[in-house]
Amino acid sequence: MKVAFAGTPEFAASALEAILAAGFEVPLVLTQPDRPAGRGMQLQPSPVKQVALAAGIPVHQPEKLRTPEQQAPLAAVQCDVLVVAAYGIILPQAVLDLPRYGCLNIHASLLPRWRGAAPIHRAIEAGDAETGITIMQMDAGLDTGPMLMKRVEPIQPDDTTGSLHDRLAWVGAELIVEALEALPAGKLTATPQPAEGVSYAAKIGKAEAAVDWTRPAIEIERAVRAFNPFPGALASFDGTPVKLWRARAIDATGTPGEVLLAEGAGVIVACGEGALCVTELQKPGARRLPAADFLRGMPIAAGSRFDLATG
Repeated sequence: MKVAFAGTPEFAASALEAILAAGFEVPLVLTQPDRPAGRGMQLQPSPVKQVALAAGIPVHQPEKLRTPEQQAPLAAVQCDVLVVAAYGIILPQAVLDLPRYGCLNIHASLLPRWRGAAPIHRAIEAGDAETGITIMQMDAGLDTGPMLMKRVEPIQPDDTTGSLHDRLAWVGAELIVEALEALPAGKLTATPQPAEGVSYAAKIGKAEAAVDWTRPAIEIERAVRAFNPFPGALASFDGTPVKLWRARAIDATGTPGEVLLAEGAGVIVACGEGALCVTELQKPGARRLPAADFLRGMPIAAGSRFDLATG
């Protein structure tokens, strides 16, 4: 069975590696064009492109897939199925119709909850107890196609988007191989998504990362975990931007933004409800540091205040 692949970031690269390791023929990989990155803003290939090139697989990098010319390389390989994982480019109906078995999507949530671009971030931010992977038959809608396989993954109390992403990437890799092995034998049952329980995981905007100390501490804690590693929860102290990377909600009271305690074990800041004990912080141009090391370079005293307006 010929399996074409479309994906871009690390999440997708894990799936491509698993498909190759399982012995499937991959005649073509689609990924987004190289983007500038790093201090020098040099063009960098996507993680998926790196895997494909290492395996000697032809790579196609169109900006869109709207025209026959952009679709031609995929049409030419006459693949049996197209696997899609975090590709970032909308597939028109003409592309969905090309493979004999259509297009299978690896989606990082338990559909229909958290359709859309940022399902891992949103699940943590919302305080969900579990998430998972759904293998879905793609249609023209936004993550609306029938479900073929699901696997649940618990969300741990200290999970960040980074840690949960890494686990889900390998769950997705395992599950797509199982789906591809079952596909030709007709062993996959397509189940329409229920109308109830639909939610949308909007793309993360940097403006969301600003910490609002008037919110309950538990909500801020979840935001800190959800925005780790991107874009990083952003607070402001005496006009200096400070990113918060690790924190936990605790039972303490004070005026929102007030520093209740600042010591090696953490910086405790009062919130609208409860308080936040921040244990890993970062100032501009510096590394992430445990609270004790951070405070040696940027002293914060009890009774001082984090700014309520951050930016």
